[in-house]
Amino acid sequence: MTSLPGPLALVGSGEYLPVMRTLEGQLLENRPGSYVQIATAAVPDGLDTLTYWHELGHTQARALGREQIVATASTRDEANDEALAEKVRGASLIYLSGGHPDFLAETLRGTKLWAAIVEEWQQGAALAGCSAGAMAMTTWIPSIRHPQKGSTEGLALLPHLRVIPHFDAFARRMPDLVTRYLAGKDPEVTLLGIDENTALVGGPHQWTVHGQQSVWRLGVGEPEQFAASHSLETQ
Repeated sequence: MTSLPGPLALVGSGEYLPVMRTLEGQLLENRPGSYVQIATAAVPDGLDTLTYWHELGHTQARALGREQIVATASTRDEANDEALAEKVRGASLIYLSGGHPDFLAETLRGTKLWAAIVEEWQQGAALAGCSAGAMAMTTWIPSIRHPQKGSTEGLALLPHLRVIPHFDAFARRMPDLVTRYLAGKDPEVTLLGIDENTALVGGPHQWTVHGQQSVWRLGVGEPEQFAASHSLETQ
């Protein structure tokens, strides 16, 4: 019997926090196994930040009644370590948390750890990415912190999407951000803005909005808004 891929979750913000506990519980539901957490995107911010995310993830996993497995790779060599890749085996939910999307993509792309993540998802595990984690699942990551650096190749799990997390916050602080994302954009690629404490769940093409705010389909013309419980289709 062939397994179907598990659900995907693209989260604007809020990983491991009470506001997202219901969603994370739904992703774990009917999937026996561990809750694998990968905080690689936070590595550039230092050990204290990394420890913070691991401890927050532990609290969330305990609240949801699951075992926390940390599979954070700090370098490509670590991401190519078979022992680390084995930690994702048998996962019910694999979560790529936030931080630096370019570092996350460059560290995981083409490694044994990323191959194991994709394989577990294809066999039915849920796979979530918050903020940097959501951005990295696409093919193209613009540098938000340092625009002069251009862009980074993503992990390409969702080549038909581009994602702007924290969209409500970025729209206020960086009104030119959508233009930056649309520059050179393939017409067959859908640009999505995901507000904070909000997630898009399903995939790869059929999605439902979860959380407190909205998801926005962006491009030519006025943005299309999709509130919680609404569905949308991407190309």
